[in-house]
Amino acid sequence: MSASSDSRILKIGIVGFGPFGQFLGKTMIKQGHILRATSRSDYSELCANSGISFFREIGAFLEAENDVILICTSILSLQEVLKSMPLHHLKRPTLFADVLSVKEHPRNVLLRVLPQEHDVLCTHPMFGPESGKDGWKGLNFMYEKVRIRNEAICSSFLQIFESEGCRMLKMSCEEHDKLAARSQFLTHTIGRVLSEMEIQSTSINTKRFETLVQLKEGTMNDSSDLFSGLFVHNRFAQQEKVKQELIEKMNEEKDLNDSKDVEYSR
Repeated sequence: MSASSDSRILKIGIVGFGPFGQFLGKTMIKQGHILRATSRSDYSELCANSGISFFREIGAFLEAENDVILICTSILSLQEVLKSMPLHHLKRPTLFADVLSVKEHPRNVLLRVLPQEHDVLCTHPMFGPESGKDGWKGLNFMYEKVRIRNEAICSSFLQIFESEGCRMLKMSCEEHDKLAARSQFLTHTIGRVLSEMEIQSTSINTKRFETLVQLKEGTMNDSSDLFSGLFVHNRFAQQEKVKQELIEKMNEEKDLNDSKDVEYSR
């Protein structure tokens, strides 16, 4: 793909209009795309102020003839959300794209749940509302064309990110999860350990300590669901030594608490 790739105005339906869906939606609206959204929470007022159509009823949302349905749910709720969709309301083949932080899991769920006629694109914008607040230029955007028949729609969707200057990384879902297990999962783990240690900025911070404080604060801005999803739904994260150490520590603490319970019961 090059910056000169053909693009078109897309009708994009966002499933899960939380902070990340809103963050992506702002740039899509700026580029002139037509947005619809649906979510468990009521964002009708926010959407009305942003020029986005909000649907409380998922059937009506699916009937709106979106070119792209963009999945912005949490990792943990993905399967439940997709299985609850009345897909028979779709009037024509549609591109389903996800932006989850793990990739094999959504790929497998999308292929299992969606009828064959619908396209599947797995992506991971490796930035968010904080790191992307000043623009997306130079920020990593990973994608895999899992099942694509309508290349024009797929290309136009990817162009949203390429035109903003993202570094486009064509990569398999498997390779993404292997790399993420060593970077993203580890980063979140360290950030949460630092939070448990309650580290705070001081008046005599060194640069390295400031980095640790920023890591802690950035990590804790993300939901616990994201951390749990990274842990549970990335099979490569489950193989990391840090997980085994965490499990051993948890078991030791459980054994200790169990022994105390026994003593107190005597």
